[in-house]
Amino acid sequence: MAALTVASEEEEEKLTEAAAEDLIEILDPSSTSPLDLARYVNHVRDPGAGAISTFEGTTRGTFNGKRVVELRYEAYVPMALRRLRGICAEARAAWDLRRLAVAHRLGTVPVGEASVFVAASAVHRADALEACRFVIDEIKASVPIWKKEVYDNGEVWKENAEFLERNHEGRVHDKAARRCCGHKVRVEEGGGGSS
Repeated sequence: MAALTVASEEEEEKLTEAAAEDLIEILDPSSTSPLDLARYVNHVRDPGAGAISTFEGTTRGTFNGKRVVELRYEAYVPMALRRLRGICAEARAAWDLRRLAVAHRLGTVPVGEASVFVAASAVHRADALEACRFVIDEIKASVPIWKKEVYDNGEVWKENAEFLERNHEGRVHDKAARRCCGHKVRVEEGGGGSS
């Protein structure tokens, strides 16, 4: 029993040390600069890593035939940072990772620019790829960051499909509803009506 406890404490210490090297940022809405993607990739670069996996979430120019002007993000920052640290710890516990970096912008994000970026490095590519996907899926499902999609004819707060699936006990069953808010979109027309 004592050997098991010691090994567990040693592993916990290694995870804590590694987590201290994670770069986790939520960028203030007053910052209108794009995310510095090279900075995050360079942060996860490690001589022991054979793979770096990244995910860049960008503002697309259309949604369901509507022209998107921009996205606007808000967050409860203390809770969001706490949850991001928790997600990184979960990823470290599940995969053999070297380093992690996660960044999310708040405020206005124009079409074509990144609002969220995840980078993970690992000895092997499978760990880096799976951890990267896990982190972005968890961000979408559980981090208190909210997105408003602004169109040229209105705007709407968006719910992430991952959040809906997790928080509505799997009640979203059809594939169309799982795609980026499928049935949840409502656009306010210039005259005050809705479509």
